[in-house]
Amino acid sequence: MSLYEEYKTTLQRITDVNFSAALLSWDQETYMPAGGAELRARQQATLAGISHEMTTSEALGKLLDQLENENSLDEKQKANVQQTLKDYRRAKKYSRAFVEELSACISEAFNAWQEAKAKSDFKIFAPKLKKLVELKRKECELLGYKEHALDALLELHEPGLTTKDVELLYNEVRSELVPFVKNIISKPLHSQDLLHISYDKGKQWDFSVHILKQMGFDFNYGRQDISVHPFTINFGAQDVRVTTRIDEFNLSDCITGTIHEGGHALYEQGLPNSEYGLPSGEAISLGIHESQSRLWENNVGRSLSFWKGQFSELKKSFPEQLKNSTAEDIFSAINVVQPSLIRINADELTYHFHIMVRFELEKALFENKIQVEEIPAFWNQRYKDYLGIDVPKDSEGCLQDVHWSHGSFGYFPTYSLGSFYAAQFFAKAKKDIPTLEKEIESGNYSSLLKWLRENIHQYGKRYEAKELCERVTGEKLNFNYFMEYAKEKYGKLYSDK
Repeated sequence: MSLYEEYKTTLQRITDVNFSAALLSWDQETYMPAGGAELRARQQATLAGISHEMTTSEALGKLLDQLENENSLDEKQKANVQQTLKDYRRAKKYSRAFVEELSACISEAFNAWQEAKAKSDFKIFAPKLKKLVELKRKECELLGYKEHALDALLELHEPGLTTKDVELLYNEVRSELVPFVKNIISKPLHSQDLLHISYDKGKQWDFSVHILKQMGFDFNYGRQDISVHPFTINFGAQDVRVTTRIDEFNLSDCITGTIHEGGHALYEQGLPNSEYGLPSGEAISLGIHESQSRLWENNVGRSLSFWKGQFSELKKSFPEQLKNSTAEDIFSAINVVQPSLIRINADELTYHFHIMVRFELEKALFENKIQVEEIPAFWNQRYKDYLGIDVPKDSEGCLQDVHWSHGSFGYFPTYSLGSFYAAQFFAKAKKDIPTLEKEIESGNYSSLLKWLRENIHQYGKRYEAKELCERVTGEKLNFNYFMEYAKEKYGKLYSDK
């Protein structure tokens, strides 16, 4: 066995352990009985410890040192080794005891969050979150950073991204998007009534499955289930699972959620299975991952072309509810711009104000300017400042997201990055596929999926996000693409208002 084959086998075994832990997480969020929480925390901590030992073993370090100077490797193999070396050196900064403590704390925090959200009482979650924040602050010190503690956590989700980068990005949002949104919301709203009448949950489910199939999601290698908070998880390209949620009186909730998670899932199914366990078989970053879900949800799923192609099928499922409606009606209804409480239900423009609140809160938390107990007050004030709305209860405020209970600090800015990457990628796809809009209108997404497979999915982590963006579009991430998309779409939608 060559050194590279030994390296590949080692990484695949580590990945087996990690995906086994991920399977337990999926079960915890879908089917696990409430009484299983205590043992599940132990099981997750044990697997996290085993994975850490394997990831930081001296044998792997020695193997990587040898491969770093191996001249027979091709470009992709060298890139894999360099990425694994980077991950190895970072992992060596953690002790097994810390990894197990963090894993157990996350499992406990998740269960506390579930109870707190159900009872709309942040005080239930606060003690577990406080312990988790302390551990994440310690993690920042273990990893090291140059300017801001949050940089260490941003790096875990979006390599190369810094707190300063995010601040500059949101400066553009404030200077360009905020006044544009203010202009739109000053005009009369389009009616959303047709989205909020009774829609049978079973038929909504069937339509969501239909959409996933049309998008290209392969149910031979995936499945969809119900969860409190929609998510996508994978155990390799041949087992990718999405969840959605269904509200009888909110038709868009299931549809947009399913399309969003479907975009994530298509990315995972599009990664090369032959590279299982290797960096070249993994997603580049959360920003790029989110670009895939946002591209499908917003640039495709919220477009008039999409609804012209799908409305007749939806009307077959709900003939009475939609008997007096058109594709244009649902397009207008699903694109209403209006300040709202819940991030995942927000329109695609004010959505970024929700992310700004979370980023500013995390920044203040890791600067020790606020403490965990002050989170609800900070959150509620920012929602008043940025969205002009009052938060009536914790479950609709600072408890609405699962992310902090997972320890995912530094995660939220990748949502905005994803939307901005998506606009830039979609603009390039339309140039490369002149018939794309007409194909979408006919319910055919195969050309778009093929383009994404060839330009993004196939590369895994071979390139960093910034490099990939330049390779695909010819330039760095450019916020102007998102603004151009927003002005073209919403300028027309609100031109007669």
